[in-house]
Amino acid sequence: MSGNMRRIVVMPGTGIGPEVTAQAVRIAEWFATERGMSFDISQPPSGLEAWASLGTTMPDSTFEALGNADAILYGAAGGPEVDALPPEARTAMNLRRLRKAFDLFANLRPVFAHDSMLDSSSLKRSVIEGVDMIIVRELTGGIYFGEPRGIETLPDGRRRGINTQVYTSDEVERVARVAFELARSRRGRLTSVDKANVLESSVMWREEVQRLHRAEYSDIVLNHLYVDNAAMQLVREPRQFDVIVTDNIFGDILSDCAAMITGSLGMLPSASLSAPGPDGRRRALFEPVHGSAPDIAGKGIANPIGSIQSLSMAFRHALGAAAEADLLDRAVAATLRRVRTADIAEGSLERVSTVGMGSAVLAELRQMTGG
Repeated sequence: MSGNMRRIVVMPGTGIGPEVTAQAVRIAEWFATERGMSFDISQPPSGLEAWASLGTTMPDSTFEALGNADAILYGAAGGPEVDALPPEARTAMNLRRLRKAFDLFANLRPVFAHDSMLDSSSLKRSVIEGVDMIIVRELTGGIYFGEPRGIETLPDGRRRGINTQVYTSDEVERVARVAFELARSRRGRLTSVDKANVLESSVMWREEVQRLHRAEYSDIVLNHLYVDNAAMQLVREPRQFDVIVTDNIFGDILSDCAAMITGSLGMLPSASLSAPGPDGRRRALFEPVHGSAPDIAGKGIANPIGSIQSLSMAFRHALGAAAEADLLDRAVAATLRRVRTADIAEGSLERVSTVGMGSAVLAELRQMTGG
């Protein structure tokens, strides 16, 4: 493999994951063939396919390949077939395991209101026009990973569920630094979201973000919002936001809420990044934020835009190809002015399948480049 060859490892996942990821791979292959990008795209066995043939959902060789990847393209996880697996098999392929194992602590979720889709949102055109924000969610700490956790039976027979919300100052600082740097490259505004009026962990979160702001990022306009107010502001006046940084559970909820600005959860991509290693390389996983949607799996109607735009994020944040990311973003925007999948269908625009949407984006790329 040549020194500038970039490794892309594909994990299609379950449900609609393989369908939407296949369209992103088609487009990656076009960039390799037509734009001279050097990719080694591989799809080692994982998930249900690996379980059926190898008796494991995550072979050691696959886990090693993921660790050596420049970018992981992930599809979706979950569904009845996954739920039926033994617990250890589910854990082996769990996204939480990958996030923790590769320390993918910073989750980036851009939210952009395409001009051609303003009437597809459940919010008014006047509210969402011009929205362009990015939510930075801390991904490897907080209540999803805190200990102790579990379900116990009390002496009187009642049951008690326990989860622990916990952060350390270094965990807050590193994700806040990612958010400050993004704000510095965009419009210079950062909103930190917490619940400091109730939670001690949020008090510490706010103090650490404020300390970093004073020490290194005083050029950035910083404000703080309680999470309940932030949720209200996302649907009241989303244009006020540039970059939002928040913890694991708040980011999980707010980013799905913000997805409705785009018209569909199927439109939203994401990037999960580690800190740079000694060689300057980050481990990075890219995935649409929608779930496995087992109710429509195999019907060929899933929206692949979230997966395709996740490839764009891979170009921008892991593969050193910002110009190619810009080209792909323009192609997606042009495509949405002509065709739609069922979830974002509108008026007289042509309705296309999952594969049809991938083909339409490829057609726009060819038209834009003459290739």
